[in-house]
Amino acid sequence: MNKLNINALAIAVSLAFSVSAVAQTMSKDEYQSAKVGIAAQFKSAKAACGPVSSNARDICRSKARGVEQIALAELVAKNKPSERATYKVSVAKANAAYSTARQICDDRSGNVKDICVKEAKAAAVTAKADAKALMTSANANSKASETSANAYNKATVQGVAARKDAASDKRDADYAVAKEKCDAFAGDAKAVCVKDAKARFGQS
Repeated sequence: MNKLNINALAIAVSLAFSVSAVAQTMSKDEYQSAKVGIAAQFKSAKAACGPVSSNARDICRSKARGVEQIALAELVAKNKPSERATYKVSVAKANAAYSTARQICDDRSGNVKDICVKEAKAAAVTAKADAKALMTSANANSKASETSANAYNKATVQGVAARKDAASDKRDADYAVAKEKCDAFAGDAKAVCVKDAKARFGQS
């Protein structure tokens, strides 16, 4: 078995059964019902391996078990979505593909078998490493986005406050100018001028 075939197997195993990872929390009854369904499908798939003999049966059962483990991981991810849950789905897929690949390698012997096993292991390690990197990156981006959002919101609030203060200062300054101009008048004319200035610049 070469790396391409092992990766193809991983895809086949991961697609054999999939619980839609919709970001929503399930009810307790829905969750338990889904688990029962997964167990029933595994039992049926395992039973179908009965007529097959020798290592082919082991391969068949390994695939059935892998599908079950993936489905359970996806069920958890659907019930409680998180970066960690998504990562565990990827790990379940990698483990399922590796276990089945190891069974397939048992049909080989000598160095050919050794190479097959190492390639299967390498494919699993790569898949898990990629999944971990993706999870770490997603978490980092999430935190960065949160930090940026907080920083942006804080900056926005500060900006609004600063503009408000600036507008107030400008009104005060303009009022001071207008009031100063009123000093050119006397008596009622001056009082009217000051009153108008206060009204225009929001002074009390």
